[in-house]
Formats: sequence, C-alpha cells, structure tokens
Amino acid sequence: MTNHYQMTKTNTHKGRIGLLLSAAPGYSETFFRSKIKGLKESGFDLVLFCSENQHGFKDCPVVLLPQQAKNKLILGIKLVWVYLGLLPYVKTLRRFVQLERTDGKAWLPILKRLYTHAPVFKQDLDCLHFGFGTLALGCENMAAAIQADMAVSFRGFDIGVYPIKHPQCYSGLWDKVSKIHVISDDIKQLLYSHGFRDQAPVVKITPAIDTHYFSTEQGHVCVEHPIQLITVARLHWKKGLEYTLEALALLKQQGIAFEYRIIGSGPEEEALKFACYQLGLQAQVFFLGKLGHEEVRQHLTQAQYYIQYSVQEGFCNAVLEAQAMGLLCVVSDAEGLAENVLDGKTGWVVPKRNPQLLTEKMIEVIQMAEMEKQRITHEASFRVQEIFSIETQIQKFTQFYSDK
Repeated sequence: MTNHYQMTKTNTHKGRIGLLLSAAPGYSETFFRSKIKGLKESGFDLVLFCSENQHGFKDCPVVLLPQQAKNKLILGIKLVWVYLGLLPYVKTLRRFVQLERTDGKAWLPILKRLYTHAPVFKQDLDCLHFGFGTLALGCENMAAAIQADMAVSFRGFDIGVYPIKHPQCYSGLWDKVSKIHVISDDIKQLLYSHGFRDQAPVVKITPAIDTHYFSTEQGHVCVEHPIQLITVARLHWKKGLEYTLEALALLKQQGIAFEYRIIGSGPEEEALKFACYQLGLQAQVFFLGKLGHEEVRQHLTQAQYYIQYSVQEGFCNAVLEAQAMGLLCVVSDAEGLAENVLDGKTGWVVPKRNPQLLTEKMIEVIQMAEMEKQRITHEASFRVQEIFSIETQIQKFTQFYSDK
C-alpha cells in the first residue's frame, strides 16, 4: 500500500535533508555525528533542527527552534516576532493549516506548532527526517506543507516503550510518512504492533561504530584473576542492571572471584548502589560514571567479559564496541540485542529478566575452553568489522535518501 506523500521528487542532485532532533549531538553521540559527516561527504546538503546545542555542534548548519518563555510579556513579543517572520511563506502556512484542519486539529495546537517549528517552514528541503519517532508526533503534516518527503527513524524507546503509555499515538503518522528507518528486525516488527500496515517502505539500517578506533588491534591487557566484567550503559531501568547485579550475587555464591565495572550515569544510580549493598557486592562492583571514548576503550582492553542484560534495547552500540575489541559478550534477548550478538556464534543471548539463567550462562562461558573462547571473539570481531562499520552505514543511508 502506498500513500499520497510517497517519494516523488526527481531531482538529479543528492538533495537537501533536514534532520530534526531534540538536541544537537553531544561528543558521545557518534552515530549521529558520523552519519552527518558521511552524508555531507557523499554530496548531501544537511541542516539540523533542534532545541539546544549545548556542545557547540558545527558539523552542519544548526537551526535552533523557538522556545517557550515563562514571562508572558517576553513570550508575547517572541510570538509576534516569529509569526511576522513567517509572513513570506504564506503558501506553505496555508498548506499546513489546511492539512491540519482536514485532520480535525484545533486552532490552538496549529498555532503552537507554527511557533515551535517556525524555522522548518522556511526551508526548501527534499526530505525532512525525524531522528526519533516521538519527535514526529504532532508534526505529521509538516513535510507535506513544505513539499518535502518525510522520513522517520525508530530506535527503541520510541516504539518499544512510549506507545504502551500512549496507545495509538502513531495512528496519524503511518499514512503520512514517506519512508521509515529502523535499526533492527525486532524494531520493525514492533511497528505492526502499533498500527502500521505497510503504508510506507521500511528500511533497516543498523547502528555502526568506528571499527578503526574499536578493534582487536588495540590489544588486551586484561587481568585474569579476578575475572574482569564490564558494562557501558546509562543507569536506567531499561538496561536491566539490577537483574545483572542479582545474577552476579549468585555468581559470587558459587565462589567465582570477579570485578564488575559499570560505565555510565543516570537516574537509577542510587537504586543500583543500594542493590549492591543489599546483595553484598560493594567489594566487587565499581560505578565509574560517564567517561570519554578513550577511557571507555581503555577499560574495554582490561576486561574479558561484557554484559548487556537489558529489558528493552534497540540495538546497543556499546555491545558492538565490545565485540570489536575482542570481549566475550553475554546479552539479553531484548529487541535488537539478539541481532547484535548471534547466540553461540559471536556471543551468547540469554532470556531477559532471569538472573538465574544469566548466572548459569556466565559460569558456562567462564569455564569454556580457551580455544572456543578465541573462536567466538574472532567471529564476533570479524562480523562487526564487516557489517557494522560507519562506512557501510553511510552507504546504506545514501541509498535510503536516494531511492524514490
């Protein structure tokens, strides 16, 4: 099934792409940075729309979206200023209002959208790409108003968690989007769970890493005793870190000596530290906080095993980096992780929310013959180098924007 917004432009040039994010990419968000850099090198013209640019992102033009003001007088002045700036684009505004009114939208949300996304209405774009599905909510008619194609990326939380709390939230999107990008097959299947019925093409482009920076060539200097375990993750309930700690408590009961380092920060830090206290793991678990790329890579070279026992996970770049570095990876079966790691071939996949099973798998892997461990790490590293490089990702995104 196709829709009337389907890709129709016939421009011979690479095209001008508007990428909409909540904030400009930070230093650690290499997946957006590398994508933008690669597309520019491939001949595309990019402009980034976002609400903030705290890290001074300069890899492409950045246009900040208008923000609300608490002071009513200041807000009134800003509203007048923004609306006056839209007057030269009256045809675009008329199209947007007509589409919104046809969808039954009230005037207040229409006027609000014209204010919050005013810079987008001024752009001449070939494609308006929403970097996360939730960012497209309420903006379903914006691309059509500026006569551009509409692309939307779904990465994990936006389709795996958000619609559970907000049922049918994407019902107004499916008939408007021109093309959908997903990062794994499981994420694609979740689209159908929330009302999608093949109204637009769905293209899978997995995350990618710098396979030159993260590779087995970095060498391992890991300590063999006690066993060195590591996880790089935001301290969030999605990451299943409390289940991981429960599994490690069972591992400790088996008399296996280990040290477990968690790199990352987040809202669950206090709860996780308290869990360590109750589980008697204060001497084994170390919270290192948020670290830079070089520090992360250094810690990976000193570890033997990587654990990512998430309860919800779009794909996880950190697991790719660990595999590329030659670590033995044990992950959950949450969404894209089972595609990230091939069970028994490049690592091990354990059903989520079951600390006992995770403990049993860890013991099995720890006791595995050294030759078998080397086979697994070699297969994992080779697969990441071949499939998940930034170069491969850019080729696929170039095709994504070029196909009509």
